[in-house]
Amino acid sequence: MKVKICGLTDVETAVYAAEVGADAIGFVFAPSRRQISKENAKKIIEELPARVEKVGVFVNEKPAVIEEIAAACGLTMIQLHGEESNGSCQVHALPVVKAVGIGKVEDIVQAEQYEVPYLLVDSPKGQKYYGGNGATFDWQLLQSKALENHRVILAGGLTADNVAKAIATVQPYMVDVSSGVETDGKKDFVKIKQFIQVVKGVEIR
Repeated sequence: MKVKICGLTDVETAVYAAEVGADAIGFVFAPSRRQISKENAKKIIEELPARVEKVGVFVNEKPAVIEEIAAACGLTMIQLHGEESNGSCQVHALPVVKAVGIGKVEDIVQAEQYEVPYLLVDSPKGQKYYGGNGATFDWQLLQSKALENHRVILAGGLTADNVAKAIATVQPYMVDVSSGVETDGKKDFVKIKQFIQVVKGVEIR
């Protein structure tokens, strides 16, 4: 089972996350308390091993801006976390992760229209920010072969305490955590390691 740690803003934490087993690191370029500049993201990415995916998170950003940041930083994947259309997902050279909020069955039907290799399923957007709000959604909605034509990345309120149940229910390709490995709004090394250990210990049928 793969793990993405999102919203990292410093070299030390990112390198540590990679060392203890993170498969992907997310960098938030959209307005957020975890927002990072392309200069700082580049410094971090230069220190990460090649095996780790470097994912840039954008919300309703112009494709040209995304491409410029991706090239400048050395991103390997692009995550679109706003109201981007299926067409706007097709213009990027890098693999695209389209994030969708899941609150009802109709949201799954709409998500299936995206022709992208990865769908990140999250709780519906919060009052202020898209994603990173620490709220779960009804994982049962993703049973019965929902989104079977996509690699599903499960996000939304995951912690070391609930991620095993989430994986057993959804059986995703990857799990994504941000606030669930934080203490007082900052990434916590102990929680990062604990989360990854739980995920890597989960057996998928």
